[in-house]
Amino acid sequence: MATASSAGYPESGRSQAARAERHTSAETKPAFKSTEFFVYVAAVVAVLVASAVVGGGATDVDVFPADQAWLYVTLLTIGYMISRGLAKCGSREPTDRSTT
Repeated sequence: MATASSAGYPESGRSQAARAERHTSAETKPAFKSTEFFVYVAAVVAVLVASAVVGGGATDVDVFPADQAWLYVTLLTIGYMISRGLAKCGSREPTDRSTT
């Protein structure tokens, strides 16, 4: 039998109401589980492979230099970060369900 403290709560821990109350929200799934992550990784790999494979041929002029490829990778990264931010921006539901 639990003894009551001076505040009227059991000594053994939180009250039943406090244990039933939880922080719940609908969050988007982690980034590595989303399709956009795999598309991003595939696009980065494709840009880097294309930069390595495409050569100048007989003229020895690099038509897709590494600095241009890394610029495209940077732009892809910025786009991916913006898309993840927008996905998480409005994904939370109100946690106080008593007012609805």
